[in-house]
Amino acid sequence: MAITVHCDIVSAEEELFSGLVEMVIAHGHMGDIGVLPGHAPLLSTIKPGPVRVIVQGGKEEVFYISGGFIEVQPNMVKVLADTAIRADDLDEAAAMEAKKAAEKAIQAKSSDMDYTTASARLAEAAAQLRTINELRKNRR
Repeated sequence: MAITVHCDIVSAEEELFSGLVEMVIAHGHMGDIGVLPGHAPLLSTIKPGPVRVIVQGGKEEVFYISGGFIEVQPNMVKVLADTAIRADDLDEAAAMEAKKAAEKAIQAKSSDMDYTTASARLAEAAAQLRTINELRKNRR
């Protein structure tokens, strides 16, 4: 049996995951973060996109995180996010449509358009699509 650490993935709405894991991989502010049991304490922001969790036994689960924080202690990892969704629950068609709509809004350059909102929507849709692609890659 592999050495494990307890991991919680929590959004503002619910706790998505709680259990023993062998490894957690997230996209930190300055690069990817890989956390194994016994990792040095760490607190970092995480970028929108996939968070991969290798659960006890080697099975991998993928979650979409809208951004947030990761707290690491030697025996515990917490991922705190505004929005967190299991990658299996993401709607690829809706993410593609949101990406196209955001790109169209940015290119329209109308005076009443909020570029910040459109850019945020574009980034969120792109992060969801990266998460879906990560899930596909892991299933091969």
